[in-house]
Amino acid sequence: MNMRNTIFKPMALLFAVVLTAFTTLDKKQVDTDQSVINWVGYKVTGQHEGTITLQEGVLEFNKNQLTGGNFVMDMTSINTTDLEGDYKNKLDGHLKADDFFGVKKHPKATLVFSSVTKNEANYSVVGDLTIKGITNTIAFDLEVLENTATTSFKIDRTKYGIKYGSANFFDGLKDKAIYDEFDLNVTLKF
Repeated sequence: MNMRNTIFKPMALLFAVVLTAFTTLDKKQVDTDQSVINWVGYKVTGQHEGTITLQEGVLEFNKNQLTGGNFVMDMTSINTTDLEGDYKNKLDGHLKADDFFGVKKHPKATLVFSSVTKNEANYSVVGDLTIKGITNTIAFDLEVLENTATTSFKIDRTKYGIKYGSANFFDGLKDKAIYDEFDLNVTLKF
């Protein structure tokens, strides 16, 4: 028995060290108070911009290399920042209504990374974005410096069932048309 303990204890220790070496996954919670999601929507006669609150998020690293992530955005927080008063309230209400983001039925939007590839200065990310219960694959570049990750990308709202004001679905809109793509500019602190 003594010989068995002498052999098994070092083997168990070696197994624990090897297992630890291969499980260096580091999940970093995103600081939702310090992170910012800005949107810009375009129409024929101009643009509007605002914010969406990040409800929660995690970035996953292995040996300081980004390997994954997932995020939840609070769609009820859609806020227009370039208008004030009645115009702001009207646009905020319209963006939250069923013909846009339908936040009563779909209060959250999610993004889950499915693959991450390291490039020279940043990462190429492919993920599944779900808005209004509809999931589409998106691709974007993400730059990570120290405790901050930043990205900017376009989203085609019509792929998520948001067709209001789209010249691709409605005729005769002229200067009332709203472009299908909008921008998300994201700064994540972790």
